[in-house]
Amino acid sequence: MTSPQTPTTAEELRGAGLRVTAARVALLETVREGDHLGVEAIASGVRDRVGHISLQAVYEALHALTTAGLVRRIEPPGSPARFEGRVGDNHHHLVCRSCAAVLDVDCAVGHAPCLTASDDRGFAIDEAEVIYWGLCPDCSTARTA
Repeated sequence: MTSPQTPTTAEELRGAGLRVTAARVALLETVREGDHLGVEAIASGVRDRVGHISLQAVYEALHALTTAGLVRRIEPPGSPARFEGRVGDNHHHLVCRSCAAVLDVDCAVGHAPCLTASDDRGFAIDEAEVIYWGLCPDCSTARTA
């Protein structure tokens, strides 16, 4: 029995109803290979793959990919927006107060328990954003040294 093939980036874009362009393919692959990248880092990664692209085009493509659910935008308070390719699982983030590193962390209680609010006040909740703040191991060690 053969295992199902993973769709190509172009197939994913088509499946989300988006036009396939070299820039969108490069952008999605850059985000997925990166680690909570900001717009400038994404633009640099796309330029490395396909040549010139304007920041405006990067913003527009990120908006389209985020709206389509292929990319997730996070914006910890006091930080610029960052983008990641891990979508659809309602995971959370650890953010270092010193160096601003951002890491994924799975929910401690199981699959998306944060979607059950103590009082939803009639809302149809479909996402929860939890950010754990502290010092990463490197910054914590540097402070005690």
